[in-house]
Amino acid sequence: MPVVHSFAPVARADARVLVLGSMPGAASLEAGRYYAHPRNAFWPIVGTLCGVPADAPYERRLAALHDAGIALWDVLRSCARDGSLDGDIEAGSARPNDFAAFLPTLPRLRVVACNGGTALRWFRRVAASLPATVAAPAILALPSTSPANAGRTPAQKLAAWRAALEPHLP
Repeated sequence: MPVVHSFAPVARADARVLVLGSMPGAASLEAGRYYAHPRNAFWPIVGTLCGVPADAPYERRLAALHDAGIALWDVLRSCARDGSLDGDIEAGSARPNDFAAFLPTLPRLRVVACNGGTALRWFRRVAASLPATVAAPAILALPSTSPANAGRTPAQKLAAWRAALEPHLP
């Protein structure tokens, strides 16, 4: 089973919200960009919240995240997985990113918003193991934007993300 690696964080020190995925899917890894699968609802949702078209150039979308005080990363640094599904992550292969070093670089951080249940479960484990010197922010559970999450409509996903994130956006 191939080992896959996540991307560097997209963050500025003034971020108030950190959105965490679990691990980029195959389309994202191939493109070298967060949420590159054309049916993933992340960019349409965040675009609506940040006022940028979902099909704007990638760098413009990232700039809109920065302007809104949103940082972006994944819980896992690496894992063994075939395909894109979180359920295909090989047991025992997951290695988390270094949040003990990363979180202190975001002094204005108020919430960590987990994009889906896998990100939430992994980050809760990470948060529980943070040293006492690192303050763990509030953790929000958001419905996954993945096309595999067909249990909610795009409108339902947008409503949940809006309710969770808008209180923390400018």
